Amino acid sequence: MTKHSKPPIYWTLLTHEAWSLYIAATTEGLCFIGSQNEPIDELVQWANTRYPGSPLLENVELLQPYTIEIAEYLQGSRKQFSISFHYQGTAFQQEVWKALCEIPYGETKSYSDIAHQIQRPAAVRAVGTAIGANPILITIPCHRVIGKNGSLTGYRGGIEMKTKLLQLEKH
Repeated sequence: MTKHSKPPIYWTLLTHEAWSLYIAATTEGLCFIGSQNEPIDELVQWANTRYPGSPLLENVELLQPYTIEIAEYLQGSRKQFSISFHYQGTAFQQEVWKALCEIPYGETKSYSDIAHQIQRPAAVRAVGTAIGANPILITIPCHRVIGKNGSLTGYRGGIEMKTKLLQLEKH
C-alpha cells in the first residue's frame, strides 16, 4: 500500500432499455461516460491515462444520482443535467466543452460554429480534437456537433450512438 494512494474512481454499468454504458465519477462529480455497448476496457484505458494509479471501484449506490439523470435523459424526460461534473482537460479543451454545454437541447452546431463561439475561428481542427477528447458523452453534448454540410461526423461513441441521441432529442 502506497503512502499517497490516489482517490478512487467509482463506476457502474448503466443499462436502460437498449442502452448500455459504463459511467464513472470521483467524489467531486461525473468524470466519464463510455460508448454504447463497449466493454469495461474503454473505461479502464481512459482511467489509466487520465487518473493513473486511481483504483476503479464499482459503486452502484454512489453513482445513482448520475444514473437517474442519464436514464431520464435517455427516456426523453430530461433536457438538462443538474449533476456535478469533474473533468480534466487542457484550458482549450475545457473552453470547447463549456461551449458544447451551451448548445440547446435538440439543436446542432458545426465545428466552425464552436470555433467562432470561443473566438478562435481558425481552430476548427483543434476544436474537433478537443471534442473527440470529451470524457463525458451525452452530458457534455458533443453529439450536437455536426459537419458544416450537415453530415454526422466522427463521434467517440460511434455514429450509430450519435444518430440515436440526435433522434431522441428531435422527438
